[in-house]
Amino acid sequence: MMDTMQGLKRTKYCGEFTAEDIGREAVACGWVQRARDKGMLVFIDLRDRTGIVQLAFDDRTDAELRAKAQTVRSEFVLMAKGEVRRRESVNPDLPTGEVELYVSDLRILAKAQTPPFEITDKTNVKEELRLKYRYLDLRRSEMQHAILMRHKIVKAAHDYYDRNGFLEIETPSLIKSTPEGARDYLVPSRVHPGCFYALPQSPQQYKQLLMLSGYDRYMQIARCFRDEDLRADRQPEFTQIDLEMSFVDEEDVMTVNEGFMAHVFKEVLGVGIPTPFLRMPYDEAMERFGSDKPDTRFGMELCDLSDLLGGCEFKVFKGALEAGGSVRALNVKGAADHLSRKEIDKLVDFVKAYRAKGLAYTRLTADAETSSYEKFLTDAEKEAIRGRLGAEKGDVLLIVADGNNQTVFDSLGALRVELANRLGLIPEGKFNFLWVTDFPLFEYSEEEGRYVAKHHPFTHPAFEDLDKLESDPGACHARAYDMVLNGCEVGGGSIRINTPELQERMFEALGFSEESARAKFGYLIDAFKYGAPPHGGMAYGLDRLVMLMLGKSSIRDVMAFPKVQNASELMTQCPAEVDEKSLRELSIAVTAREEAE
Repeated sequence: MMDTMQGLKRTKYCGEFTAEDIGREAVACGWVQRARDKGMLVFIDLRDRTGIVQLAFDDRTDAELRAKAQTVRSEFVLMAKGEVRRRESVNPDLPTGEVELYVSDLRILAKAQTPPFEITDKTNVKEELRLKYRYLDLRRSEMQHAILMRHKIVKAAHDYYDRNGFLEIETPSLIKSTPEGARDYLVPSRVHPGCFYALPQSPQQYKQLLMLSGYDRYMQIARCFRDEDLRADRQPEFTQIDLEMSFVDEEDVMTVNEGFMAHVFKEVLGVGIPTPFLRMPYDEAMERFGSDKPDTRFGMELCDLSDLLGGCEFKVFKGALEAGGSVRALNVKGAADHLSRKEIDKLVDFVKAYRAKGLAYTRLTADAETSSYEKFLTDAEKEAIRGRLGAEKGDVLLIVADGNNQTVFDSLGALRVELANRLGLIPEGKFNFLWVTDFPLFEYSEEEGRYVAKHHPFTHPAFEDLDKLESDPGACHARAYDMVLNGCEVGGGSIRINTPELQERMFEALGFSEESARAKFGYLIDAFKYGAPPHGGMAYGLDRLVMLMLGKSSIRDVMAFPKVQNASELMTQCPAEVDEKSLRELSIAVTAREEAE
């Protein structure tokens, strides 16, 4: 029979004890981090979400009470009453290390089996085991700190947007499926057999309707769902800080949200963020960094060599240029002693993952020069390349050539970041913000054989491109903007279309027939007929923002109960099969199970 709390109430959290409490009676409760039995002396480190305090028992302690303390093991749940006293041996590494609780009443509220891993921040067990026992993993102070910081960021968002006139309005979680982009998660309706709801990928259409409804400034901490392949910074369910504003242009939206970033970094981390942020057009970001979310904490920018090689006979370079592509390079300064020929060969495999056919190199060590391509060039071409790149002894020149410019950008952009990480070029504790603007309105999908929206079909085209919407969609730019932090997109948005005529033109440019556009978005088109104000907004990936602010490498480290790579949860083992009765009530017959077997 376990003890009860009856007659005791917690007076202080474990991590809050200080020297000012000496001589006072206090009650603390929590989990046992560690117990040390030294015979007549027993010490227990008691832990809760605020920290650790030491419980002490000695030769003056009642013998029965001391014997009870000697039965305590790691992760037992205790409540202890006693007098706060100064420790004989101060622990400078512990915030409460000056004091201890000399126990006069000990309650064992729950016993615990030996956990599958030690509850400590220095644990080196595999992530799969931590996620299987996530309720134990969440006891670790590192995880509790991350969850606490997440709470503070959300609170800062509520406070900031409330002070700036935003109303928090909830939007539905069961909506109409409008497939365009990532796959929807579908929810069958029992009341309407054969029909399905979708879980929202974002509250996009609803927040636009709220602007039409006159609410002027909206925000929401919104749960979103996308059925897509996962990676370190993606989850099937995630959280957005979502907002929308009426009677605004791009500058208004960006200014308000620069203010939010400055506020949240100051409130949560105590870090000052200078504003306004750098603005960089999409084309410049791609040319310089090979990415629409460039990491500007280090240099090593891309260099276009195409104009130097117009008459080049080297078939790799020549073929790329004749196909309408480009030849671009990185100069990895001073890396010749760090990148061996073997390591460069591995980089070839790296860029092939981004569809590049290969990686040409020149390695300029102090003793020798080796190159995979220079023997195919004239001396003039060779010197022109080295001159353009500012090549010196100790440098490594890496070149990608391809008939598709996007392949060149993708491969070199990714290689740039990979090398910076390997060579330790990225400074710690630095936060570089910028806005990427002037995005293409469309991108061509080879898979679908048509143009698709770069962001979403409600993005307003640039005013100067309105006459090209039907005649030259590939040349149209969007009134869109992405906020980038340290090479990651933390938020993005746009000014929206607010007239039915322009929205219908947009649907036509995307290849929707009038019937299909009306079937999917008829209510939105109709709503715009009743007067929609100019409006725009954006959404932040909350999980990604927390990850970046805390310097984590995965959003799984800042979510309480994340999914793994195959979108399953190891702790509850979902998704799982359901019983036949539940399926019959939904008028569903499952065949995938049988086919898989």
